[in-house]
Amino acid sequence: MQPSESKIALLVDADNAPASKIAAILTALSKYGATNIRRAYGNWKSDSLKAWEEKLYKFAIYPVQQFDYTKGKNASDVALIIDAMDLLYNRDLDGFAIVSSDSDFTPLAMRIRTNGLQVYGFGEQKTPLPFVLACSRFFYLEGLGHNSETKKKKKAQTVTANGKKSPAELKQDTQLLNFLRQAIATTKAKDGWSNLAAVGTHLSSQKAFDLKKYGYKKLSSLFQEIDLFEIKNCNKTIYLKCKK
Repeated sequence: MQPSESKIALLVDADNAPASKIAAILTALSKYGATNIRRAYGNWKSDSLKAWEEKLYKFAIYPVQQFDYTKGKNASDVALIIDAMDLLYNRDLDGFAIVSSDSDFTPLAMRIRTNGLQVYGFGEQKTPLPFVLACSRFFYLEGLGHNSETKKKKKAQTVTANGKKSPAELKQDTQLLNFLRQAIATTKAKDGWSNLAAVGTHLSSQKAFDLKKYGYKKLSSLFQEIDLFEIKNCNKTIYLKCKK
C-alpha cells in the first residue's frame, strides 16, 4: 500500500501537547498516509488551551470537549482511549497518530499494534520510555519543524570538540541510558549476559535511537565510554550486563 493510500487517525491529547507543533506533526505524518480523522481532546473552556483555538480551525481538527469532573483526574485521556478503540473496530484505518507526552497511552499503543496497525507517537523529550517503545515510530517534538541551520547548530552544541559526547554527558543522558538498559534487559540470556549483536539489533529497531548523534560509530565504544555496564569478550564475541 502506498503512503498516500494509508488512512491515519490523528488523536491529540491537547493538555499534553504544544499547539505550535501541529503543522510539523501533520507534515511528518504526510509521509506515511492521509490523516482522514483529526481530533483533539481537552477542556476547551480552560485558558491553558487558548493556543489551540486557531490551530483547530486552520488544520481542520475536531475539538472533543471533556470537562474536568474530578480534580486530579484527566477525563481527556479516557475519552481519547475510548474513541481510539471505537475507531479501531468500526473504521477501516491503517494507523493511529497519538500526540502526547503521557505514559498512560502505552497500553493503547500496544493494543492497536496487536491488530496489525501502525502507531505514530509524538511527544516531548520528557515522554516516558515505555510509551516511546510501544509505538511503531516515535517523533520527539523538539526535533520537528527546525530548519537545517537550526539542526546543525543544535548538533554542534551536543557534541564535544572531537565530535563525541563525553562520558559525563553520556551518563547524564537519561533517555540514552534507558534505551541501553531496556535493550540489555530484553536480550539477556539465562546467565544474565546479553550478546552485543542482539543488543544492537534491538536498538536498531527503535526509530528514536540513533548512535551517530552521540558521535560514535561502534556500539561497543559507546558502552565502554559510559562505564556503567560490565563488558566481557568471549571467543571474539562481546557480552554486556548492567552493573549492580
